[in-house]
Amino acid sequence: MLKDITLGQYVPGNSLLHRLDPRTKIIGAMIYIISLFLLKSLVGYAAITIFTLALVLLSALPWSYVLRGIRPVFYIVLFTLVLNFFLTPGETVWQLGPLKVTDEGIRLGIFMGWRLLLLVLSTSLLTLTSSPIALTDGIEYLLRPFKKIGVPAHELAMMMTIALRFIPTLLEETDKIMKAQMARGADFETGNIVKRARGMIPLLVPLFVSAFRRADELATAMEARCYRGGEGRTRLKELHFAGRDFMALAVSTILLVLSVVDRIVS
Repeated sequence: MLKDITLGQYVPGNSLLHRLDPRTKIIGAMIYIISLFLLKSLVGYAAITIFTLALVLLSALPWSYVLRGIRPVFYIVLFTLVLNFFLTPGETVWQLGPLKVTDEGIRLGIFMGWRLLLLVLSTSLLTLTSSPIALTDGIEYLLRPFKKIGVPAHELAMMMTIALRFIPTLLEETDKIMKAQMARGADFETGNIVKRARGMIPLLVPLFVSAFRRADELATAMEARCYRGGEGRTRLKELHFAGRDFMALAVSTILLVLSVVDRIVS
């Protein structure tokens, strides 16, 4: 299960999505998320699903690898479906005692679960096709106008990127610790929820120790390289918008407009 989480990982490539400016991908991802939450009709969700699958094709990434990132959110989607099925008011479709499933609950549950899957898939594409350095530069450029009101753009971008980059690192460390504990007789797979939660305690302590150790090593490495923040810092590769970036932003804007229209019409 831990190996299925692809958020925060980067796969080098030369696809159209890889060559886009990181600022374009960040802005496009924000517009995509807004558009996704605006949709209300079945036609709108079907259209944005086709659009998302087209993005996967443009990324030239293996389908098995991209879709693998959806598996960890399966239980969240299932929980969302159950909550909406039984707690949304509407015309009763099926009833068992005090529990009843409504037609509105089924519709809303399917849309919410669908939305979660597309959200995870799209955000995974952002990190899979953008290196941590590119994401840092892109976030810093987008936050630069806020420096006039005292917002530390570079520091915020650095913190967000480091946190994102640490996800696969901590998952790999967790997998190693779990295998070491299982070799010593620990059981993480059998028993009820309470027993499994109690069995995670031997895992959490070494994981926290490892996380703090890695953070200390990273701080030492940054100080050894004379890192002093963003002031006066130069870059090997400056960011520049190309024609494909303007085209991508135009497509994202059209997607947002169509989502607003779908919201109004529905």
